[in-house]
Amino acid sequence: MNGVNRGLAALRGFRADWRQPGVLLIVMSLAMPISFATWQALLNNFAIERAAFTGVEIGILQSLREVPGFLAFTVVFALLLMREQTFAFVSILLLGIGTAITGFFPTVVGLYATTVLMSVGFHYFESVRQSLALQWTDKEHAAHFLGKMIAATSLSSLVAFALIYLALDVAGLDMRWVYFIGGGITVGAIVAAWIAFPRFASKVEQHKQIVLRGCYWLYYALVFMSGARRQIFVVFAGFLMVEKFGFDAAEIALMFLVNGAINVFAAPRIGKLIGRWGERRALTFEYIGLIGVFIAYAFVETAWIAVGLYIVDHLFFSLAIAVKTYFQKIADPADIASTAGVSLTISHIAAVVIPAAFGFIWLVSPSIVFLAGAAMAAISLALSRMVPPAPSPEVVSLVGRPPAYTRAAAAG
Repeated sequence: MNGVNRGLAALRGFRADWRQPGVLLIVMSLAMPISFATWQALLNNFAIERAAFTGVEIGILQSLREVPGFLAFTVVFALLLMREQTFAFVSILLLGIGTAITGFFPTVVGLYATTVLMSVGFHYFESVRQSLALQWTDKEHAAHFLGKMIAATSLSSLVAFALIYLALDVAGLDMRWVYFIGGGITVGAIVAAWIAFPRFASKVEQHKQIVLRGCYWLYYALVFMSGARRQIFVVFAGFLMVEKFGFDAAEIALMFLVNGAINVFAAPRIGKLIGRWGERRALTFEYIGLIGVFIAYAFVETAWIAVGLYIVDHLFFSLAIAVKTYFQKIADPADIASTAGVSLTISHIAAVVIPAAFGFIWLVSPSIVFLAGAAMAAISLALSRMVPPAPSPEVVSLVGRPPAYTRAAAAG
């Protein structure tokens, strides 16, 4: 009888252990990419083969996709109606539904509409996930945990890309049904998580209004340049693989599969590396590397080299964790939820314009598009050198005064 009681106590302890905020974030990080990876892997082939897209239409679509990101500051108003955790669940559901119905609308307008629906869920969830991760983890372990979240996302994407490859190349499924299955898995997973996990309280009550602070200017600038620079690669690198090198949907999925496998292993270690190096050194290394990647992509003529550059770019992307942990170290804790939405909006100011505008430049010269990305990385490099070696609320950058809230606390 004592053995049975101990067994029941251990079982209750196990259940209590896994019903934790960090576990929920990992589950969400696993559920979200099933849909987004499906949408991403099939997009270029679906757009070209079913909706006759050119560089102009794909640029417009990607600009429309970024509009919800531009409006991410409105998250703070949604938080007046529901908890952040609930809003995260709702956002992932929209992402899953938008992906599931994409294949049933193989027209220019139809693809635009389903993309916007999918994107609303994706961008709002990204905003809330960042906020919850910074609130639910301490500063000493945040970089490592964010690395684990990236690894979970990569692992889920890895599984999705493998299944997409098998579905298309082995089972011969139509892309319409691959979209439907991918979106459906996400919807089912997040409904199960909604039921299984309790509602977790925030450590600090978050502001329910838009917060813009002058002392965060360097963080805003880094986020803006990151959003502008990432659009060049996210929109046009994959498109180049299809248009220039003739990759089909299965080959694109296989490329994403390899990329995801590497990131599952590398992302947590990159998170630990940021903890040892510090944000300033990590960002400097990232931007120097990205300058080289963009320049190489502008002139690449060999498919396997282009694939290698794509993978290297995503490894550097993991170093962008440093921007988030830099903000966590300098911020008033009550600003985190509002600033997560504001920062996503800032990162999408350029993102709304760049895909459509550079779609026209693409028709003239794809190389110019990637050289512009290299120039943006160079600006980011200059900004990264203004990050303090040891960021804190008292020392937010190497230029300017301490934040008003720290001066007020010192005076009090």
